[in-house]
Amino acid sequence: MSQILSSILEGVRDEYKQRMVQDAALPFMTAERLCHEMLYLDTDRMAELVEEEPSLLASRASDLIADPKERGNPSVGAIIASNLVMVALENLLAVAVENDWLRLDEEGNVMVDEKELDPTRSYPMLADYSLSKQATSNLSKPGVGLLTARFRAAEESFLQKLETEAHDAYQLALEVSSSYSVFAPDDIAPLVKENPLLLGLRPDGLVDEELFSGDPPAGMIISGHLTNILLDQLLEVAEEHGALARDGVGHMIMPEGDEDSPVIH
Repeated sequence: MSQILSSILEGVRDEYKQRMVQDAALPFMTAERLCHEMLYLDTDRMAELVEEEPSLLASRASDLIADPKERGNPSVGAIIASNLVMVALENLLAVAVENDWLRLDEEGNVMVDEKELDPTRSYPMLADYSLSKQATSNLSKPGVGLLTARFRAAEESFLQKLETEAHDAYQLALEVSSSYSVFAPDDIAPLVKENPLLLGLRPDGLVDEELFSGDPPAGMIISGHLTNILLDQLLEVAEEHGALARDGVGHMIMPEGDEDSPVIH
């Protein structure tokens, strides 16, 4: 476990104990409410955590999203935050059992009073993952960023191949954008740290729903968007070099059957 995550969870435990000393009447609700208050980290803090703990990019929304407004198309940040909430909640329930605020049944499951359970209870997403001071700061720094460098390399590769395969520009753009895509959490995490706004991306139909049963990992959502952005960039390059054209209303003319945006498979 990363130092940042360990520190965060320790802080949540300490706050829980303090609240329970003051009022131990509702141990489960107190734990649940506290986790939602403290684990919706702001964008830049979440990016730091992801850099230290890339495995968080494997998080899926499942049925963990507590804000009804986020459930249909949750942001990457919301997905990760919701998984952190569940990890912290499990820790707090263990603390509650240790302190006899809650008990275990014969099978070792935590027993919670019915008055504390409400399947319709929701918690608003307190963080806005479309805002990041760090992203703004990084954009003003001199030098070439990690993502820019990757896209430039892809463009150079595309141009070289376009010289001999201009007749198949669209398929070539698909192949190059795919080969320069990033899928592994360890590769995506540095990009998130460089641009925390990637945490604000949402599935938006860019990831194959059948492959992930409609519940793609957070990292794959980022990958799908970056692949799509790179593809658009390469198609523009192809147009600039006369390999692709636009119709009368400004839409790029694609080979028959290739009109739809690609999805990550």
